[in-house]
Amino acid sequence: MKNTLRSLFLASAVLATAALTVKAAMASTTINVPFAFTVDNQSCPAGHYLVERSSEGNTVKLVGATKSFTWGIHPGDGAPSDTRVVLKFDELGSEHALNAIQYGALTTSRIDRKSLNKEAHSSEIVLGK
Repeated sequence: MKNTLRSLFLASAVLATAALTVKAAMASTTINVPFAFTVDNQSCPAGHYLVERSSEGNTVKLVGATKSFTWGIHPGDGAPSDTRVVLKFDELGSEHALNAIQYGALTTSRIDRKSLNKEAHSSEIVLGK
């Protein structure tokens, strides 16, 4: 009986550690944005950006070389098993405005409502599949 309880305890500890490791591994990723863009009327240069999900899983942060932004995230259109990180942009001519960030099955609300324009086209930068 003692061995059975000890085995169950150890097995649950191993599973909990594995789950935390997976969660930590999903907590941040770097993505390359090949064009300049705006966020809340602030200019951001082309380059590498870190996309971090909070340990609580309820916010996402975009970190650049000189600026960072944080938004709340909620269940989105992605499948529950979706593991992709996606930056969604509105583009009008050569200008790009960050529209939303998808982190797995979670997404931000629309970030830049001012860029909502019938002539704007959507584009995405996807990391993972």
